[in-house]
Amino acid sequence: VQLQASGGGLVQAGESLRLSCVVSGLKLTDYSIGWFRQAPGLEREGVSCMSTYRQNTYYDDSVKGRFTISRDNDKNMVYLQMNSLKPEDTAVYYCAMSSAYYVDDYHPNIMYWGKGTQVTVSS
Repeated sequence: VQLQASGGGLVQAGESLRLSCVVSGLKLTDYSIGWFRQAPGLEREGVSCMSTYRQNTYYDDSVKGRFTISRDNDKNMVYLQMNSLKPEDTAVYYCAMSSAYYVDDYHPNIMYWGKGTQVTVSS
C-alpha cells in the first residue's frame, strides 16, 4: 500500500492550494481518509478527516471554513482544498487512511501514512 501526497508549495497569505493524495494497493472505498500536518518543532496534528460512514467530516478548529476534504473513490484520490491560507498553516502535510467507520474512531485506527508535501505560507 502506498500513499503519496502532492500539491504543496510556497504561497502568500490569503492564497489557495489543493493537496492531492494518490492511493495505490487498496480500494479507497473501504477506508476513512484524513490529512495531518507537522510544523517544525511541533507535534503532528490532525487537520481533517472523512469517514466511510456517510462521508462525515471533521475539521480542526484552526481550519474550519477554510479547508475542505474530499475523495474520489473511482480514482483512489484524496484531496484537501486549502483557501485563505495563513502563515500558521505552514507545515508538512500528510495523508493517512484509517479502518475506522466513524469519524470519532479515525485516529486510533490509522493504518497507512503517506509521504508528506511541504506547504509554506509567507506573510
